[in-house]
Amino acid sequence: MTEGTAADTSWLESMPEVYDRCLGLATFAPFAADISLRALELPHARVLELAAGTGIVTAGLVEALPDAEIVATDLNQAMVTYASSRTPGPTWEVADAQELRYADGSFDLVVCQFGVMFLPDRVGAYRGVRRVLAPGGSFLFNAWDTLETHEVEAAVIDALAELIPDDPPDFLRRVPHGYADPNRIRADVQAAGLHVAELERVELVGRAPSAKVLAEGYCLGTPLRFEIQERAELGDIVPKLTKALARRLGDGLIEGSMAAYVVRATKPE
Repeated sequence: MTEGTAADTSWLESMPEVYDRCLGLATFAPFAADISLRALELPHARVLELAAGTGIVTAGLVEALPDAEIVATDLNQAMVTYASSRTPGPTWEVADAQELRYADGSFDLVVCQFGVMFLPDRVGAYRGVRRVLAPGGSFLFNAWDTLETHEVEAAVIDALAELIPDDPPDFLRRVPHGYADPNRIRADVQAAGLHVAELERVELVGRAPSAKVLAEGYCLGTPLRFEIQERAELGDIVPKLTKALARRLGDGLIEGSMAAYVVRATKPE
């Protein structure tokens, strides 16, 4: 697994809105509903969300856990600015999951949806989660399975390989789908002093209204944008990718299966 570069975690101010509008329902909402329901079954008086992004999971947590005190964080100010206006209620803060500033034992539950893949030092970050958890508290997170198990994103990467054959972008394979090894995940969590209570592979279906929406979302609303800009003009690639995805996935409503590993780790009493 290759670690990400600085560009892999960078966001322009315009990107969160595109990311949320184009990819929220298609990719992230189904797993957000899953993780929010799992949170409901756990002690959750004080909740910390890491890598909250545009607040898709945050909104689910607010609905599922109306009495919880929620602190939602992201590394990127652009994300926090957008998400805090989208989902008021939680305390929103810019925070680095690698360097948590919170006091020992501050939270009963830490949640992170599709963020751990971006962490340069996962074991170190998991140790930080362990520190801020109360004894018996839970760390609930998920990570994508391999690129091939995500029908839409596999189609995006295949299409871009045809459009930019000399040096095809590989962000999606390299980073979001680069931690798709349950044995590695388990080992990292245990190395941080947490107990793996559950590690489950979950397969869900994402839905997008059109290939155009997906092409815009991936090209303009994710760090894939920076890889494309190094190789081609965004204005040229978006319509070409739209046509390529329509050939692969259909023209109209698109449904695609996608799989992830969902993990619940606990801090010893």
